[in-house]
Amino acid sequence: MVKLSSLGDIIHTLPALNSLKIAYPQAQIDWVTEEIGKELLLGHPYLDRIIVYQRYGWPEKLKKGKWAQVIREFRTFKNQLQPYHIVIDFQGLLKSALVTFLAKGKEKAGFANGHECSHFVLTKKFRANYNEHAVIRYLKLVRFANVPVDFDHIVFPLPPAIDSDLKIKPPYIVVNPIARWESKMWFQEKWRTLAQRLSSLGYKIVFTGTKKDRNYIHNICQGFTKCINLAGKTSLNTLISLYKKATLAISIDTGTMHLAVAAGLPVIALFGPTAPWRTGPFGKDHTVIYKSLPCQPCFKKHCITKDCLKRIEVEEVIEAVKKYQ
Repeated sequence: MVKLSSLGDIIHTLPALNSLKIAYPQAQIDWVTEEIGKELLLGHPYLDRIIVYQRYGWPEKLKKGKWAQVIREFRTFKNQLQPYHIVIDFQGLLKSALVTFLAKGKEKAGFANGHECSHFVLTKKFRANYNEHAVIRYLKLVRFANVPVDFDHIVFPLPPAIDSDLKIKPPYIVVNPIARWESKMWFQEKWRTLAQRLSSLGYKIVFTGTKKDRNYIHNICQGFTKCINLAGKTSLNTLISLYKKATLAISIDTGTMHLAVAAGLPVIALFGPTAPWRTGPFGKDHTVIYKSLPCQPCFKKHCITKDCLKRIEVEEVIEAVKKYQ
């Protein structure tokens, strides 16, 4: 399996892994991924090996002049790609095509209409409908590779969760206000007002993010005793445990939103520049707030007006929360 990034895309590929494991329980299944994938997949019982493509590590070492080390590590990486019965490229980009090319696969399956000429290395080419949800698209690719798929029972197999020592008692709602794209982010003052309203409804509000998000979330939480800032204090694995005990998650379009879905948590998702029918929370237990403006989805990483997100009001989110009480 080749799925290098991002976190959400890797999670969307888990049902395909499930189908492969059910169909071939004795087969060796290796997954080639970047660093973020290793953090999530480490210890997964369905995988024999996780092979790491150092997207971030190798460029950093090259900047420091460690050319010999990078060459050694790349050779080791290449040598780990054993002869396989089939290699499946779920990514459809130049970087994943390179890995697929290097892998010694009898058959190489992927998307006929992938990007950056990635289809040239394939022996089995599936034409994807990119307006379908990514989960369905990846499952159809697996079915095209002659693996049985049960579309009525789609499962996200996660690695075992590690209990956090944070000991936050329910009921609480997990909120993730941070994304890599600035255009996906709602507004700090609206998050603060939402936190106030949720607090008045009796919930503790647990904000998550990375260490660099801590000040942003601190400004939202300042003055609220029921507001907990866990930015930089959780791994992906402890997040799974946190989600499993939560009442609900509220999130913009980001990878940890999909992790909450995979953990079985209902999600209220605030969507702006991206398409929820492609990458929204998968399943029926979720609520997507999306304004369907003429400019949506634009898929731009930066936007001057962010009108699509400005039109999402705190009261809409509160009304959605009440549906889960």
